Amino acid sequence: QVQLVESGGGLVQAGGSLRLSCTASRSVFRVTDMGWYRQAPGKERELVAVATQAGVSNYGESVQGRFTISRDLDNSTTYLQMNSLKAEDTGVYLCNARRADGRINIWGQGTQVTVSS
Repeated sequence: QVQLVESGGGLVQAGGSLRLSCTASRSVFRVTDMGWYRQAPGKERELVAVATQAGVSNYGESVQGRFTISRDLDNSTTYLQMNSLKAEDTGVYLCNARRADGRINIWGQGTQVTVSS
């Protein structure tokens, strides 16, 4: 069974940084867009960032200029570098691997990020 293994969440003060990692199997990583979403209590799941297999990166408006997504093909891992964290960045961050035709759509178990103000 294909899995996405996430790591890197935790508790950080406002203004601090965290880096999240999401590792997939190589066969999945090569054919999917890899993204990060977050879910805060009482709010809908929202896109944080996505890195396509074609090398394009897109970001949610609230994280533009603060977060950076990258792909490491050698390790089949996607990273999310989060800088200048704010209290409103708090939530469960979920990794997603999705193929454009919809035949692959996999979610990780989520990692908690808590930013204290």
